[in-house]
Formats: sequence, structure tokens, C-alpha cells
Amino acid sequence: QVQLVESGGDLVQPGGSLRLSCTASGSIFDSSIMAWYRQAPGQGRELVARFTSGGTAHYADSVKGRFTISRDNAKNTVYLQMNSLKAEDTAVYYCNAVTYLGSSYYGQGTQVTVSS
Repeated sequence: QVQLVESGGDLVQPGGSLRLSCTASGSIFDSSIMAWYRQAPGQGRELVARFTSGGTAHYADSVKGRFTISRDNAKNTVYLQMNSLKAEDTAVYYCNAVTYLGSSYYGQGTQVTVSS
């Protein structure tokens, strides 16, 4: 069974930084397309950043230049470095893995709150 476990969410002031981590169980990580999504209260889930099948990183316009997605295959972990955080970045952040078979999995989410 595939499991994704996120961590790193916290309360941070505007302009601050956080790094989220997502560790995947099993042997899916190397062959999966990894991504981060977020869902703000009362809104739908939106894509924040992802890797393409070729390994290129893509970002939502709202986070370009501020967020960076990276992965460590040796640790089965994908990261989301978030800098210059804004109040509108407040959301539950979810890790997503899409396997080579097309199955999609989400973690339980980690709360990020940006507030003074």
C-alpha cells in the first residue's frame, strides 16, 4: 500500500519561510511523478508545483520565484521550499504521487498558516 506522509507545516509570519517534506513508502517513488497541491478554506484543491515525467519543475503562477520543489530519491522524499510567504499561501498542503500505472495518491496534508 502506498503511503505519503507530509510534515513541516507551521504558523509563520508574512515574509517568512518554511520547508515541507513528503516521504513516500514502498517502491513507487522513483517511477512516480510527484507534486504539491494546496487547499485553502472554502476553495478547491489547486496545483502548486510538480515535476514532469522528464524531471522538469513547473509552478503555479502565484508561487513562481518564491517556491521550489525538489526531490531526494535516496530518501524517497520530495520537498517544497517556500519563501516570501504571504497570507494567501495559507492552506493545507498535500503531497501527490502519480505512479507509472496512472494511480494517484495523496498524503494526509500539513497545515501552513501565514499570519502576523
